[in-house]
Amino acid sequence: MRAGSPDHEWREDCAPRRVLEIFSSKWTSMILHVLDTRLDGCARTGVLQRSLPGISKKMLTQTLRDMEADGLVMRRVYGTVPPAVDYTLTPLGKRFVEPIELLYGWGRANADALDSLAERRAEKD
Repeated sequence: MRAGSPDHEWREDCAPRRVLEIFSSKWTSMILHVLDTRLDGCARTGVLQRSLPGISKKMLTQTLRDMEADGLVMRRVYGTVPPAVDYTLTPLGKRFVEPIELLYGWGRANADALDSLAERRAEKD
């Protein structure tokens, strides 16, 4: 915290803490990123899962439910047999894409720093 920063700027409901709470799951930011940059803002569950190596079906479902409850994505169920479901970025969800892309861009440009951090953490283990 910088000197002179008012204490109220860091209260429990301050904007920085609320942003970090939204992205406390790595999958939230990755789902927003994939929906926006690779899937034109809308995709079925299976397509999303194939686009996110490493995510389990259970984790994808839970994260999408949380994102839907937060208003970041809209879930649409089609009356087919079996039922088809897709997820679309909402206008609110689209507002969160820009900071994610800035962070991901920083990560790509600073991969060496991330590698160094990973090495240091591995040395501690």
